[in-house]
Amino acid sequence: MKTEEQTSAILSNLGIDHLNKMQVAAQKTIISKPNTLLLSPTGSGKTLAFLLPILQLLKEDVRTVQCLVVVPSRELALQIEQVWKKMGTKFKVNVCYGGHSIDTELKNLSNPPALLIGTPGRLTDHLERKSFDTDSIGILVLDEFDKSLQLGFQDEMNTIISQLPNLQKRILLSATSDVEIPQFVNIKSPTILDYVQEEKSEALSVKIVLSPEKDKIESLFQLLCSLNSEPALIFCNHREVSERISDLLNKKKILTGYYHGGMDQDDRERVLVQFRNGSLNYLVTTDLAARGLDIPEMKHVIHYHLPAKESEFIHRNGRTARMHASGTAYIIQFKDEKTPDYISEDLDILQLKAGKPLPNRPEYQTIYVSGGKKNKLNKSDIVGFFLQKGKLDKSDLGLIEVKDFISFVAVRSSVVKTLLMNIRDEKMKGKKYKIEVARNVIKKVD
Repeated sequence: MKTEEQTSAILSNLGIDHLNKMQVAAQKTIISKPNTLLLSPTGSGKTLAFLLPILQLLKEDVRTVQCLVVVPSRELALQIEQVWKKMGTKFKVNVCYGGHSIDTELKNLSNPPALLIGTPGRLTDHLERKSFDTDSIGILVLDEFDKSLQLGFQDEMNTIISQLPNLQKRILLSATSDVEIPQFVNIKSPTILDYVQEEKSEALSVKIVLSPEKDKIESLFQLLCSLNSEPALIFCNHREVSERISDLLNKKKILTGYYHGGMDQDDRERVLVQFRNGSLNYLVTTDLAARGLDIPEMKHVIHYHLPAKESEFIHRNGRTARMHASGTAYIIQFKDEKTPDYISEDLDILQLKAGKPLPNRPEYQTIYVSGGKKNKLNKSDIVGFFLQKGKLDKSDLGLIEVKDFISFVAVRSSVVKTLLMNIRDEKMKGKKYKIEVARNVIKKVD
């Protein structure tokens, strides 16, 4: 009964009514079997599917790392950490990833977490430094392990696993079925839970947009004008192309950001914050955003370029039509362009009409605050300050994200100037913070 009550409290904390079929099966299997391979689409709730049973397996009297979660990207690490914190458990969690302060991580690890999440390169670094004891790690999770292998982390993953002498459970997760488990994982006859086909949404429709020009920017522009100002993710295959498309759309007065692995991590986080909170509706990205990102459900996914592999096409489309919601994936194709074999030939062709009005400007702007959790600021402090000193109404505020040393607040565009003027000389909790419109990683639109 205690477990049922705990699960009920966790679901309440997460704002979820009940576990889905996949999550129920995963919980039962992970607790009872030594090796589990869980295959389920992006957005189906895989993170909670492995965190819930892990919580039941952790021991309160152990003061060292008990579970290690290896992920391919910083974004996925932070997303898992966020879910764990929202669950409201007694157990400490920490994340380790490239670009994060190594000193901060070493300080965190000096009081070891029960759950440690990290990217392969940074975890290898910590193992060389002997930053944490591996003897008590009984559970290993390889989330999106196929992506880690694609990114070339075989050696690092091999090194990590070789230094975990007392593993009792191995849990592997992927969003696609065509995966091969490498030998160094030491899994023999895993229990396979394959929900990829079962969860494949009937609500996803795929449409072709034929471009008369080889440079497809005009077709993309017309497509965005036809989407009723609803947000969209635009996928392309190269970093420099994502920046070029974003710049061209901004010149055409459609506010657009870009996101790729070559960006400074602060800029990457900033543009994701803007996309999450509705102050930016269009994001041009590489496959880095196909999975593992904490961004809202999309009604529209646009393939400016098609990926070489079907699995990446599936991951991109996993950003829409989640959990039985409807969504559309659009393929913009030059008339002479060769279509990959995995694309059906009988897809509907969407006829675009020129002359549609520009999408509406975003309802919100993002306000940057130069303080966060480590400065003893929380959401309530910021809300109170913006309402009392900034003279805003609660309905003027959108999503608020408080990081360690900075915060971001979505504020209705029409009241931003008034807010900044009202708080210009004011202090929050006795301290003066820098508060301004967040710096964009997009060119300014006139």
